[in-house]
Formats: sequence, structure tokens, C-alpha cells
Amino acid sequence: MEENGIRINKFLSEAGVCSRRSADKYIEAGRVKINDALAEVGSRVMPGQHVFVDGKEVYLEEKEVVLIFNKPIGIVCTAEKREKDNVIDYLNYPTRIYPVGRLDKESHGLLLLTNQGDLTNEILKASNYHEKEYVVKVNKPISGKFLMDMQRGVYLPDLEKNTAPCKVTKIDDRTFSIILTQGLNRQIRRMCRALDYHVRDLKRVRIMDFTLEGIKEGEYRELSVKEIAELKKKLL
Repeated sequence: MEENGIRINKFLSEAGVCSRRSADKYIEAGRVKINDALAEVGSRVMPGQHVFVDGKEVYLEEKEVVLIFNKPIGIVCTAEKREKDNVIDYLNYPTRIYPVGRLDKESHGLLLLTNQGDLTNEILKASNYHEKEYVVKVNKPISGKFLMDMQRGVYLPDLEKNTAPCKVTKIDDRTFSIILTQGLNRQIRRMCRALDYHVRDLKRVRIMDFTLEGIKEGEYRELSVKEIAELKKKLL
């Protein structure tokens, strides 16, 4: 539901109770309540409110939403409105959504957003080993030892743990791709720093089977009903 609510006649229509025109007649006849109060023509149903027709509660089935967003640098992966650069205000999507995991402010690339909590939990669950692929540029030439150490796993002193083995491929003198199944906070930046390298650019290009193909920076695409159904089959 939209954050500023939905008109009561639209709510009843989308809930399959009646047409909008008939809804106004229901309201005028005193058959409709929002919480404990009689609805009026033009009333809005706000998130968290309950609607009753003839004493029976009616529900608005929420559309399942999953977005693939090509996040620019500087956008923060939070639904916290007090953060002026938060991703929710940036996208201004008409229904309530929230980011799946994080991509730090200085990084860019693929971010999933959804209104489906069960999908979020399954994607983020470390035991599911879902792949996330990144392209990373560092501050100096990449050595064979660096690649080997990254692949084997790196001890992170500030987190007091080793990273899991992963796949690392050199792209050019200072750029590599890395595929993680782990989700430690700022993991790639911490790994590079522990090996005396510094990240100059970090872009996520894939989560599971989802890529940025056809999505310009700052734009998004919605998964189709079929794609969401296929994702659920894999996760749930």
C-alpha cells in the first residue's frame, strides 16, 4: 500500500468487493468502516488500518515486487528516511520496498529491493551460498600472490575471522572479478586492505542469476510475475 494511503473506493475495488462506483454507495449506506470509524466518501486507508464491509474484514492483496537496481555511488542502502541519500527516496517507488542486504555508499552496481520478507531472508541466509559477483579496481598492480591469498581466504583482524574460499579472476593489471558466497560487512575492501591493497572502484555485477544487463546506472527494472515465481522455487 502507498505510504500516503489509498482511497477507500479504490481499496474496495482492488480487493474485489465491488466497483468504485458501487463502493461509494456502500460507504453512503454506512456499510463500510475503517478500523472502528464509519468511512466517508473520499476517505483514505492508511498502512496498518483495517477495512470492514458489513462487519467482515476485507483485504487488499499486496502485489509482489522485486526490483533490480543499478545503484550509483553515493546512494545509501537503507530505508531510514533520516538518511538524506537513502535508496527509497531516490527510487520513489509507489509501494513500500526495502533493500536486500547492502552495497556500501562508495560502491555501485546491482542491488535487489523487494516487499517480500521471506525472499529477503532466504537470499541473505549465508547457509544458502548464493553467489554475488563483483568487479574491483585496486591501487596497484595485482600480483599472483594477491590472487592466491584472496582465493584461499584472508584473515580480517578487525572482525577476528577468516573469509571463506572464493573465486578470483584477474581482468587486467589492476582489476579483478571476485565471486563471494559470504556476506561480511565491507568484505572485499577489508580483504584488500589486509593484503596491503586499496579499492579504487567496486561494482557488483551479479546476484545469483540476476545481472545488470540492459539497466543503466540509476535505473531499475521490475522482475516479472514469472521471474518472481522462478525465484521463489529456488529459494523457498
